[in-house]
Amino acid sequence: MEFWYKLLEILPFEWAKAGQMIFMKNALLSIILLTPIFALLGTMVVNNRMSFFSDALGHGAFTGVAIGGLLGFVQPISSAVVFSIVFAFLIALIKHKSKMASDTVIGVFSSTAIALGIFLATLGGKSFAKLNTYLIGDILSITPKEILLLAVVLFLVAVFWFLVFNKLLIVSVNPSLAGSRGIHTFWYEVIFSCAVAVIVTVSMSWIGLLVINSFLVLPAASARNIAQNQRQYHILALVFSVFSGVAGLILSYYIETATGSTIVIILAIIFFATYFLRKKFA
Repeated sequence: MEFWYKLLEILPFEWAKAGQMIFMKNALLSIILLTPIFALLGTMVVNNRMSFFSDALGHGAFTGVAIGGLLGFVQPISSAVVFSIVFAFLIALIKHKSKMASDTVIGVFSSTAIALGIFLATLGGKSFAKLNTYLIGDILSITPKEILLLAVVLFLVAVFWFLVFNKLLIVSVNPSLAGSRGIHTFWYEVIFSCAVAVIVTVSMSWIGLLVINSFLVLPAASARNIAQNQRQYHILALVFSVFSGVAGLILSYYIETATGSTIVIILAIIFFATYFLRKKFA
């Protein structure tokens, strides 16, 4: 971390000076690690039309936090991760087994999860205020140990992408073709869903559940507006995500706004700009 702090001293900001505002330096590094993860997973979320699903995972994560709090866990993230994985698996299983429309299944689970989370969080007259940090997020509170965790997660996501990207792409584009080639579409959907669930859960206290779905969807949606192939699609998603994250963090510091919402506003501006430019790239 000392090398990172030293490196930032070249930046023309008062918080970048030696010994100044370590929390901003930690937050910047965490944004640089987080945004590529969301960009990579978001490309497949958009391909699979899973934006509503990823939002539902956030509701499941919130319920996991409430369960952890009820069980007396000081850090309820571990229970939230377990619950989110189970939640993602059940959604995928019922979608696969039933004849109900996907949005119906996801809507049932999503609404049930958020209601259950609020019910457990307020059971016995408890205050809901302690869970506000999970709704809004606070990237400035991240610690060096948590940054190390993010670095490990980024590495694992990169390895995961390298190993299964081609099969995930076939499953998303043409499930029937994937099945004819011996690819177990259900299990690949489950693996990807669980990966998204873990990322959403781990990062929700820093980004905020109210906007975390936008971190997955907007960079990929913007890239899809103007990308002409899969390589451009992924590179642009990465660029949009990292740029918005860094710009949003710095801007939120100077105008004193919530970091997560500021980043999403920048992402939204990029989306609409690429939307109006899409015909020039067709």
